[in-house]
Amino acid sequence: MLAQMHDEFRNSDSFRKGGYGRKVSAREAKKKKVVFCGIEVPETLSWHDWELGRETIKHLTLRNVHGKTQKLSYRAPSTPFFFTVFPQPITLSPGMSVSLPVVFRPSEKRDYEDNILLKKAEGEFSVTLHAMLPRFCLSVPAAVQLPVCAVHSATEAAFPVCNVGDLASIFTWETSSPFSVDPDRGTLNPGAVCMVKVIFQPKVAGVHYAAATCWFGGEVKQKRTIMLKALAKYPCLCVNVTGKKSEDVQSEKFQDVLCFGSVPVGTTVEKSVEIFNMSVVEAPCEIKRAEEPLRGYVFSCDVSHDVVPAKGKLVLWIRFQPQVVGEHSTDYFTITSAGCHLKTVLKVVGSCKGPSVSLHQHSVDFDWISLGESLMRTLKISNTSDVPAYYQFDIDCKGSVFSLDRPCGVLEGGTTLTLKVTFRPAHPMSYHRRVACLVHHQEPLYVDFFGTCHSDTAKPATLHKRHLSWYRTNMVRGLTFYPPDILGEMLKDGKLQMDEKGALMLPPEISEDQPPKEYFEPNAMAEYFFDGVSSELALFPAHVSVSPREYDFGCCMPLHKAKSLSLCVTNHTKGSIIVAWTPSDGSAFQVRPEICDMLPLKSSTFHVFFRPTQVSSLYAAELEGFAVYKVMRHYNNIENDATICPSWCLTVRLRAHTYEAKQEHMIPQYILDIPKSFPPVVCDNDTHCSMLLSNTSTSLITFSVNQTACPSVLVKPSLGHVIPGGHQIFFLSTHPVNTVLQQHVLPLELNSYPAYTKEIVLQSCGQSLLLLLEGDGILYFKPLHIGTSSTRMYTIKNCTRLPIDFTWKIQQSDSKILSVSPTAGVLQPYETMAQNQYVDLGNVLVGDQKSYSIVLLNDGICTLNYILIVEQLFTGPHDPEEVCSDLLALELEHSRGTIPARSKAFVRVKVRPARRLRYTWRIRYDNCTPRAAGLAKSKEKKQFLCCIAVTGVYPTLCITDACTIGTARGNSKMHIWKLFSLDTLNEYLARDPTPGELTYKVPTRHSTCLIPPVYTPLLLDFDFGSAPVGSKPTVVMLLLENKGVVPVDWAFLFPSDQKMDIERWAEDVDFTPQELHQMRIQDNQLFSVSPKSGTLLPGQEKSVRLSHRHDFIGTDRLPVLLKISYGHEILLTFSGVTVEHNQRYVHFASTKHVFAPIAVGRSQPPTQIYKLYNGGSMPVTFEVQLDNIVKIQEKNFQHPVFACLTPRGEIPPGESGHIGWIFSPLEAKTYTVDVLIQILEGDSTQITFQGVGYNPNIVEEAATSRQFFCSALIPGSAKLTMPGQAATLSHHRICLGNIPDCTKACRLVFLNNISKTKAVVFTWQMNCKEMVLEIVPESGVAQPGESIPCFITLQPTRNPYFCRINLVCEVYIQESLVQYERDLREWEKEKERQAVEFTITEKDLEPKKKLTSVVRALKTLHQLSLAQETAASVDKEHSLGKPRQLSRGHETLIC
Repeated sequence: MLAQMHDEFRNSDSFRKGGYGRKVSAREAKKKKVVFCGIEVPETLSWHDWELGRETIKHLTLRNVHGKTQKLSYRAPSTPFFFTVFPQPITLSPGMSVSLPVVFRPSEKRDYEDNILLKKAEGEFSVTLHAMLPRFCLSVPAAVQLPVCAVHSATEAAFPVCNVGDLASIFTWETSSPFSVDPDRGTLNPGAVCMVKVIFQPKVAGVHYAAATCWFGGEVKQKRTIMLKALAKYPCLCVNVTGKKSEDVQSEKFQDVLCFGSVPVGTTVEKSVEIFNMSVVEAPCEIKRAEEPLRGYVFSCDVSHDVVPAKGKLVLWIRFQPQVVGEHSTDYFTITSAGCHLKTVLKVVGSCKGPSVSLHQHSVDFDWISLGESLMRTLKISNTSDVPAYYQFDIDCKGSVFSLDRPCGVLEGGTTLTLKVTFRPAHPMSYHRRVACLVHHQEPLYVDFFGTCHSDTAKPATLHKRHLSWYRTNMVRGLTFYPPDILGEMLKDGKLQMDEKGALMLPPEISEDQPPKEYFEPNAMAEYFFDGVSSELALFPAHVSVSPREYDFGCCMPLHKAKSLSLCVTNHTKGSIIVAWTPSDGSAFQVRPEICDMLPLKSSTFHVFFRPTQVSSLYAAELEGFAVYKVMRHYNNIENDATICPSWCLTVRLRAHTYEAKQEHMIPQYILDIPKSFPPVVCDNDTHCSMLLSNTSTSLITFSVNQTACPSVLVKPSLGHVIPGGHQIFFLSTHPVNTVLQQHVLPLELNSYPAYTKEIVLQSCGQSLLLLLEGDGILYFKPLHIGTSSTRMYTIKNCTRLPIDFTWKIQQSDSKILSVSPTAGVLQPYETMAQNQYVDLGNVLVGDQKSYSIVLLNDGICTLNYILIVEQLFTGPHDPEEVCSDLLALELEHSRGTIPARSKAFVRVKVRPARRLRYTWRIRYDNCTPRAAGLAKSKEKKQFLCCIAVTGVYPTLCITDACTIGTARGNSKMHIWKLFSLDTLNEYLARDPTPGELTYKVPTRHSTCLIPPVYTPLLLDFDFGSAPVGSKPTVVMLLLENKGVVPVDWAFLFPSDQKMDIERWAEDVDFTPQELHQMRIQDNQLFSVSPKSGTLLPGQEKSVRLSHRHDFIGTDRLPVLLKISYGHEILLTFSGVTVEHNQRYVHFASTKHVFAPIAVGRSQPPTQIYKLYNGGSMPVTFEVQLDNIVKIQEKNFQHPVFACLTPRGEIPPGESGHIGWIFSPLEAKTYTVDVLIQILEGDSTQITFQGVGYNPNIVEEAATSRQFFCSALIPGSAKLTMPGQAATLSHHRICLGNIPDCTKACRLVFLNNISKTKAVVFTWQMNCKEMVLEIVPESGVAQPGESIPCFITLQPTRNPYFCRINLVCEVYIQESLVQYERDLREWEKEKERQAVEFTITEKDLEPKKKLTSVVRALKTLHQLSLAQETAASVDKEHSLGKPRQLSRGHETLIC
């Protein structure tokens, strides 16, 4: 029966509508079930998401989980909202189940509850029925435990937030520091889960608890609270230099010095240090190298931030890459834990070693050989260092009589190389050439090659090593400029003698008993550079010289046209010489004549011919020539061996190429080893370095260094070539004169092609010897008993990059009681670290304060009673008598106290600067420990403790640019600058504020009346000019810039912004006319400022928009206070004039005009211009009353001191009129005249004209004109850009200065299209009748991002003239202009059509009314046409609009 009823119920409509056929939801499947006497049954049936008027069915399932058949009955729900099938007995076999449908039918929106009672013989059980309204409910855990964290670090944990309610909910988290939640807000749909992250960022150690509250729900907010727990600990970092192995890290003695030892130059060595974290928390740390701009960056570390794991370590790799051989480098790395509470300094040291190359012999003697023969000798070169050495003999073996088999190469460490040197002479004469052996990273070495060649007819004296030694001694004694025959005669006559070494010398009676000079081997670098060619300096004067020493033939095409070079050889000796050039077979360079005789003190010209054989090739060579005294041709001419003089070698470096003009040259393949900087050197001394160019290709490389581009650096060689697979060693020299870091850029051109130019960048800096002594040079010893001793450690620091030799010198009187160990030594650069006893607190606002704690340390074993003494010093422009009465600007928390033995104390100091000066306080202390009775008190010197410095500053603000839009766009930038008195404003803002201005340091409402009191001495006018009523507002844009070092808070305060809010009954209802006037202006917002306030950081800029609305006729004046917090306050009077449409009005910016100063006695004074601005909408006619001018002329002997060239004129609306004046003074004084300017049908205004005559013999004319016209305050280039602006000008002011008559002055201005997508059309508008002005181009199109150069040429007339010309460049967006012209043509076409075409729409007209209807129709059509025309005009104006013009924001002022 129950089954049948159950089936009928299933087939009912209510069953199907209620959704009974759906599957059991996951929520229902998870319902909690219980077992009642063998029957499994759910505890509760719940209804969610139900609706009124709709039945919802759920099933109550009963299952027999017992092994026997069960019988039970039930009772239906008692309320009418829940019902089920009629109750009847139920029998369930084992494992069987039955479902009772329960229907819920709500009648109102509320919660419902009922139950179904199940009965068995053993007892009863109730199943609860719930129908709940949709509600908000979030589930969160009760507490979250975060991992342990280091102070100033961060850790995090996540927990789920579940929406267990029925509605989507917005949640918001609230928590307190040091905890934060991410995300802190969001939305959760029903059943959704969001993982929320808790971030823990502690700043102090300890256990941290905080409650995080989650707010959720609808109109009525609910909350869930979760407890957050975390532990913060301080990290402990220790630095250990690797190399020692220890199992127990804690017991290991940590080191803080990393030594790299000696490292080969140009190589990189890495070493590691270990940073141990002794704490149980991860420790973030920062690794920072000491900042020292003059120190070489040879030490580096790639890691700047990292995290050391808890109870772990971080391996830090540090690289050392030395650049200067022999330099000892020291640097410091600071390892700082998070929060900077623990700092560890790691000292790194290392030295640089380079090659050590030496020659086994310094000369190679070839004795003599016959012409046509050759002789070979050996030369050994060794490298005793373990660093490979690049060497190169500075000789072109192909074109020399001396050649080496391996002139360049690499000498490995600890090896010796035997070179073969071949002597192959070309002429019968003696040969000598001193050849430099260049070594990379080492000074050059020198070797002398010499030999003699005999022929059948010429047998010169054989040259030996002793002759070279005698020659050098004779050279320093000034005797080698005489030929051997003359020297021999002087020996015979007794005018010369021979010393014990065999060299020549003057007799003692001639040398006035002065000892003869001796030859000393010069410094290798000095000998290499000071040859009289690379440098103007020469160690020894040249006997024979050749010019030029280097030459580039350039392009030599076509091949059949040979190019030639004239070589000038000069004989500086007093004897005849022979010059012979070494022939080079197969070379493209040939010298003619090959051999030539030269008379004493004469010059001869040789010709070098270049005959190339291949096109598209590079050519380079070194020409070699020898000059020798003519008397040396035969040994019979030499009577004394000591008079033999060796030959002098002449060399010329050449290069050329045969590439076509537009042909690309061969690409060089090379490796260039360049140092970053020159080695350190004391100021005003030479420093040198080397550079290596390796040719890695199979072709020749030619090079040339343009020394004129960087004259501060000498390079040798500056022209030459590198053979394939070879290399070239360069030596560079500079002479720093001060300690300022200098950067040198040398262009190195390869293969005669400018595109293959490599810029070599080096730095140099002179070093001044600086030694820092600990304790400001004062060392204190504690008192001792007689016969005992005390030892103190004292630190000195080398603060330069140079090693310093130091020696302690003790006075004789103190040597018995004082000794120092070591007494002498070498202090390497940055060898020690000294404690900082100087504290700079930076910039502090005047009147503000800043705090700092100084540490007092008592290292003794006794308690110390101290007194602190402060000395105040000032730096900067100030009046000593005025500042001497100032109070001490440093306040000590306590000036005396007691420090126990081996303890330290903190003293808090507060600084409060009272002036804009540099304050320095020297703090000293005095020991005031009580002494035993009967002991005399000795006079003790106050000990220096520390020095504290601070700079008092004011907030600094200035106006850097101004422009206008709206009705004032016709005004020039200079006119706006004058109307707003911006010169005076900027000048005042640069001064110190007065005490009255600091009455209220920040903007505040302090006034009880409508007109606030004024505390500033400066009152300025902001004149907005004039315009007709109803015109567009006058808008002025000002650019404010903070050029100071502290942030600036500024505000424009209207009177209403300064008035306090008081009760109505307390206000005075009797307003003055001035108050009513200001109230009208403020209520109608005739003046506005946007933004009215703001903050500018140092160097930051902000544009401010000032506007005046022309809504009411009359003059509007409003006092506005410009207030700078902790600085100036300036009263600005905003003023503007609004005139009627039919009123004739000229706006005068000032009633006084000053002419440019004119020299007395000038025959033709220049014409000067006075401008009038028509601020109305009607043309005006002006007349200048000349009565007072005539009186001035009569007083000055009928001389026209003031002459008006334009006594009458007309000014169009919105434009400026010019009145020409000539000021011609008779005396050096100031002239003044009052002139009445009458406006016809308008007001008249009296203007005071003033001019100054000066004596041209005292004051220069250029100075006066430059001062009058070129104000430095008006910006030359615009910084302000308007919204929608498409182009800018590079210059907005061009100052041409004084231009001679009938000459041209030309300047270049760029028009920049700042749009990235749109082209612009520009047109220059010129309105200058007096001047001849030319602009090229006058118009054009600028593509997106393009810059158009515009040349402006000014040519004055024949009369002298002071000119100020405003040029306007109108700019249109090309796309908008084309569209406007297209729409204008369509509108005009439509207008013509409507003028001749009309349509009558009336029907069934009676004959009587036909004429009337036609007349009415014509009249109606005429009105319609006018209306359409007007509408079209309005549409043209508003929808099409005039093309955008960049107005006066794109004007250029020429003065």
